[in-house]
Amino acid sequence: MHIPENWLASETCLENRIILITGAGNGIGAATAIACARAGATLILLDKVVRNLEQVYDTIEANGGPQPAIYPMNLEGATEKDYVDLANTLEKEFGRLDGLLHNAAMLGALIPMAHFESELWYKILQTNLNAPYLLTRACLPLLMNSEDASIVFNSDRVGRHGKAYWGAYGVTKAAMENLMQTLADELECNTPIRANSMDPGPVATSLRGLAYPGENPAKLPQPDDIVTPFLYLLSADSRGTTGQQFEL
Repeated sequence: MHIPENWLASETCLENRIILITGAGNGIGAATAIACARAGATLILLDKVVRNLEQVYDTIEANGGPQPAIYPMNLEGATEKDYVDLANTLEKEFGRLDGLLHNAAMLGALIPMAHFESELWYKILQTNLNAPYLLTRACLPLLMNSEDASIVFNSDRVGRHGKAYWGAYGVTKAAMENLMQTLADELECNTPIRANSMDPGPVATSLRGLAYPGENPAKLPQPDDIVTPFLYLLSADSRGTTGQQFEL
C-alpha cells in the first residue's frame, strides 16, 4: 500500500502532536524526527548514544522547532521496569502520546541459520521485537489519552518474505508485522489508536551499510528523501487507516 500520491507535508501537519521515536540518533530516525519537528511536532528522542541525540536536538532547536526531549535508553538491555519508568516520565511531562515510531533496529550479521549464534539471536530479538512490544504496552495508556494516536513500525521487505541469511533480523521484522496487525485489530474499535508499518526500501543508513558493505551509499536514497510516508502515517491525515503495510 502507498500513501496518497498528492500528499505533501505542510508546515503544520503535525502541530501540537507529541511523538516518540526510537533510534532517533541517526539515519531514518533522526531524519524523521527533524522533519516531524519542522511540521510542528514535539519530539521525544530515544536512542542509546547521547551524543547522537544531542546533535538531533541541536538541529531541531536551530530550525526553530518545538523543544524536544532526550531519553537515552539501550533497548538491548532494557527491562520491563525501564519501559514502565519511561511511560511514567512521559505521563508527568506530557500527559499523552499522539505518535510512536518504532524505528530502532539491530541487524547483527547475515549468517546461515545453521551457524547463527544463540547469544546474537537473543540480542536481535530483544532489540527488534521485545522492545517494540514492551514499549507499546507501556505507552498504551498515553496513546489512549490522545484524540488521534498513531503507532508506526519501520519495516523491511525481508520481514514480508523470508530471505536466506537474514536470520534473526528477518524473523523479527516478520513478527513485528504480525504484532502491528494484532494491535491494529485489537485497537480498531473504541480506541483512538491506529497501527501501520512502513517499508522505506533501500536507504543509505549504517544498517544498510552493514548488510551491503560493497554498495555505494551515494547511489541510494538518503534518509531525508524517504521521510514523507512516515509523516503521513504520524499525522491526522492517515486517521482511519490501520493494519496496513505501506511501502515506497
